[in-house]
Amino acid sequence: MDKYLGIEQVGMAFDTRKGPFTALADIDLAVDQGEFVSLIGHSGCGKSTLLNLVAGLIKPSSGAMILAGREIAGPGPDRGVVFQNHSLLPWLTCFDNVYLAVERVFGERESRAELKTRTGRALELVHLGDAQTKFPNEISGGMKQRVGIARALSMEPKMLLLDEPFGALDALTRAHLQDELMRIVAATGSTVLMVTHDVDEAVLLSDRVVMLTNGPAAGIGEILAIDLPRPRERLALAGHPRYLQYRKAVLEFLYQKQMRVAA
Repeated sequence: MDKYLGIEQVGMAFDTRKGPFTALADIDLAVDQGEFVSLIGHSGCGKSTLLNLVAGLIKPSSGAMILAGREIAGPGPDRGVVFQNHSLLPWLTCFDNVYLAVERVFGERESRAELKTRTGRALELVHLGDAQTKFPNEISGGMKQRVGIARALSMEPKMLLLDEPFGALDALTRAHLQDELMRIVAATGSTVLMVTHDVDEAVLLSDRVVMLTNGPAAGIGEILAIDLPRPRERLALAGHPRYLQYRKAVLEFLYQKQMRVAA
């Protein structure tokens, strides 16, 4: 596999009323093309800050970030972002919410018919072809998140960035969308960086789980490679010895190693 994302000695400090606050320090991480990497850690460890840096929404205080051979200097369509809040425009239909992104990226070089085809294809990918004409207030929370994923994928990004995309959903909907995400990533070959608080979600979805130390000045504590066959079936893995071993390793880091440090 080829490295798509390189995070090199990245640090992030914020100015506060009490003086500078260092959120992240000396972050080194390489993500390969087609790899699914999850960031996990306690609240306040800088997971979302790191994702926002990769998204280009904020600039690092130190270090460099390279995506597909180019420095990340700001937001761009080469990165599709899905937040916990779906951020759909309520006055637009599902189709038009996705079309807006498609038009922005491809509008200057494709016809209106081609843009509509792209939009419809993205909604079909997340199994929402029958909901194209519905407005956000007419669909469930899980469907809204799927529209958000369709919108991100419609731009054909080099990288998909997910910030706890299923965190606000009930357990059954969350499990269904995790399965959908695995199917979509397998179909598109997407490179994914995801923030999560859910240990089972991280182990089920990821090729590697990156565990962050507690802040301030959070860093990478451990990286766990998940050697489980794909496609993955959650029921088949529920009692799989390696799955249980990986789950235990993440839990031990979060609730033994990091809790001892905090104490």
